[in-house]
Amino acid sequence: MSGLFGARRKAVIAFIFVTAVLDIVAMGIIIPVFPELIEQFIGSNAEAGWINGVFVALWAGMQFIASPVIGSLSDRYGRRPVILLSCLGLAADYVLMALAPNLWWLALGRIIAGVTSSSFTTVFAYMADITPPEGRARGYGLIGAAFSGGFVLGPLIGGFLGEISPRAPFWFAAGLSGVAFLYGLLILPESLKPENRMEFSWSRANPFGAMRLLASHPELSGLAVVNFLLYFAHHVFSAVFVLYAGYRYGWGAWQVGALLAMVGLLDMAVQGLLVGPATKRFGDRPVMVFGLFGGAFGIALMGLAPDGLTFTLAMFPNALWGLAMPTIQSLMTQRVSESEQGQLQGANMSVGSIAGIASPLFFGAVYAFTLSEDSWLPFPGTSFLIAALVLLAAAVIGWRVARRAERAEQPA
Repeated sequence: MSGLFGARRKAVIAFIFVTAVLDIVAMGIIIPVFPELIEQFIGSNAEAGWINGVFVALWAGMQFIASPVIGSLSDRYGRRPVILLSCLGLAADYVLMALAPNLWWLALGRIIAGVTSSSFTTVFAYMADITPPEGRARGYGLIGAAFSGGFVLGPLIGGFLGEISPRAPFWFAAGLSGVAFLYGLLILPESLKPENRMEFSWSRANPFGAMRLLASHPELSGLAVVNFLLYFAHHVFSAVFVLYAGYRYGWGAWQVGALLAMVGLLDMAVQGLLVGPATKRFGDRPVMVFGLFGGAFGIALMGLAPDGLTFTLAMFPNALWGLAMPTIQSLMTQRVSESEQGQLQGANMSVGSIAGIASPLFFGAVYAFTLSEDSWLPFPGTSFLIAALVLLAAAVIGWRVARRAERAEQPA
């Protein structure tokens, strides 16, 4: 890269990192207080639980719909305007939720949040624009580390601000998104060259149209399956982790919160520090498969852990799953053109959204069944064991798909 963009490349990468951190912190900040705010509106703790679950599914559903649209818009008009508008939209949305007078306004806020946060597709596409293929796994690892860091900081800040007021975290989140917008307005150059842009088409910009890109050749569709299985397995954390830790080991909120913070820190270290050197030394495919096997071992150990110490130690091998996500992304970006990077990331986000809707419902139902009086499988760690099997399946599929792709690329 040359010229202004080349000279500012470090600042650009820093912006992508900072924006990802700010956006995820802003989202994480509201996690500790959102159910409480719902409860204030309806006056029932039990109803607040299922309504909060509906809101989570609503957010994921909007991501499923909006991600391909936003990805395709970034392929047509460039990454910069999409990222900036998303930051500004998130800031306005948090203000709306801070002022929400009733549950319907809060629901509208979650719909808008699902749309604007879909710009993560553009962040990944931006990284693909400015990074050579051999360095993309490291670039995506940095983004993954930013996400993990945001999820560590967000709930901690939100819990502190929530002691002041349930609405205080929303105001703080709005400020963070506003800072990200101003920072990008001053720093961020466009990454997608005019000659690499693609005309916008609704046939590609809907979830099912975007899926056609994933089905365009076997390697891409196979890696999309691996991506789905990875997301599906990992949602066992959002579905049953807190409930299981409390039931199995008698842990309270602060113990679970501290463990989740440790999980985030380990994930940040793996994606931010290990992905780059590992892929440089061994290549994307072996690192991806090793990460999936390591994650499967860790999650299985969590489900079988006889005590809290073993459960905690299982977080270390489980953190190796962080090697898989950026390498899957890297392998996929190498199989589409520069003009299709946004569409690819939109399709990937839709795949993740489907997992985000289905997986918590599935693992939640499995966990409830194992604790029911008439259950024929009275083992509360079953959800973790199923998640481990899902990751093992992902490892086998990923190995076969990537190996076939490498053979196809070799000269005859």
